[in-house]
Amino acid sequence: MVQGTGSHVGKSVLCAALCRLLRDMGLRVAPFKAQNMALNSAVTPEGGEIGRAQAHQAEAAGVAPTTDMNPILLKPTGDRAAQVIIHGRVHAVMSAAEYHAFKKEAARFVLESYNRLASGYDIIVIEGAGSPAEINLRENDLANMGVAEMTGSPVVLTGDIDRGGVFAALAGTMELLSASERERVKGFIINKFRGDIALLKPGLDFLTNRTGVPVLGVVPYMRDLCLPDEDGVSLDSSALIKARSGVVRIAVIRLPRISNFTDFDPFKLEPDVELVFVDEAAQLDKADCVIIPGSKNTIEDLCWLKDKGFDRRLKQLRNRGVMIIGLCGGFQMLGKAVKDPHGVESGLGNANGLGLLNVETTLTKGKKTHQVEGLACLYGNSHAVAGYEIHMGETNGSEAHFSMITRKGGASADVPEGAISDDKAVWGTYIHGVFDADGFRTAFLDGLREKKGLAPALAGRPFAEAREASIAAFARQVGESLDMGKIMGIIG
Repeated sequence: MVQGTGSHVGKSVLCAALCRLLRDMGLRVAPFKAQNMALNSAVTPEGGEIGRAQAHQAEAAGVAPTTDMNPILLKPTGDRAAQVIIHGRVHAVMSAAEYHAFKKEAARFVLESYNRLASGYDIIVIEGAGSPAEINLRENDLANMGVAEMTGSPVVLTGDIDRGGVFAALAGTMELLSASERERVKGFIINKFRGDIALLKPGLDFLTNRTGVPVLGVVPYMRDLCLPDEDGVSLDSSALIKARSGVVRIAVIRLPRISNFTDFDPFKLEPDVELVFVDEAAQLDKADCVIIPGSKNTIEDLCWLKDKGFDRRLKQLRNRGVMIIGLCGGFQMLGKAVKDPHGVESGLGNANGLGLLNVETTLTKGKKTHQVEGLACLYGNSHAVAGYEIHMGETNGSEAHFSMITRKGGASADVPEGAISDDKAVWGTYIHGVFDADGFRTAFLDGLREKKGLAPALAGRPFAEAREASIAAFARQVGESLDMGKIMGIIG
């Protein structure tokens, strides 16, 4: 089990790297995260919803993702409540106190999934959540040491040196664990190191002498990897605005409850594209395209957009011919109204939309989760797209449809989806991952380039190929940086 000193220290990608390394040794390996709190999610082939990180780890392991790899997914709907998803399906919406009381019962779902995986794989790579030193959450813990004890797993603790204070974080975490928990920790990994590792050696020696736990390796900071972040912590950092300049500027509105922001990862491969996450309306002025992403609470985020003046600025940009796109919740916001008669997301009831598409959305109690394939129409041509739908709501109206779904949940289909305005300047879709399709993404960007008087770009590296190359490169670096002999000994 890989645990961390906090969120965003690299647990997810380290687990993915270990999955790949173990797979390459000829072992059958599966990822597992008992309880994940994230708004970045994915859909399994059978239509269950799991954390996006576990889907990525399954890809690294060379296996299909299943709901057993993430039996409990928590999707916050506000500061004090979350949608609780068990074995891929919505179980309930609970307050923090309600879920804390529910955890003892939820443990059986965790064990059911773990036992199923354990019966079919040689090794399970378990990812922790947050930090095991959250002493207020220790009772009935389903995130860190509670899972390690439940499954009899040894633990490797990782810290992020790029943030600073890594020695204090690792040693302090050990101090806050119980004696039996400390006994489970068999090694440390220091992640995201920049510089001369020889200068780090005195600190490594001190850490081992202080805690009695060996450092298994130091993983260097690696740039320009096409690996997905699990949560929005990365959007609060210097990565908020990409450093490189570009000739095509795409602005994504960073909603308070933004979900599935990895939808935009493919743009990072385009050398002439500048991807910017913004939270002020004035930051949209130089954008060639504005995207409203998914949201876990569409109506409350729609109200936030209006309070921040985004509604007025978007209408001005639309009149200037700037392309405006909505994905999932963002698609719902582009319409005339969003109705929540059952209080699915909040107690606000109905809200007027941005009015940029002639559609209306009614939120429903049932959640639609499907893998899909289809044909999307853009600039008069059809392009193959694929991805997944995760939404609670039906959207209807008089606009032309954006795409035609040809396969849904593995079965043939013929279902119109999304909406696009008559002048093709505003469109929305429920398909997460639509920009992963290389042909569609190229056509979309070439349209923006043409509008600016720029030549079409040469075809770049396919996104799937770049993602696979990143997994392989990071796994190779992790394998070279860690004492894999000791890790195999820890695994047993």
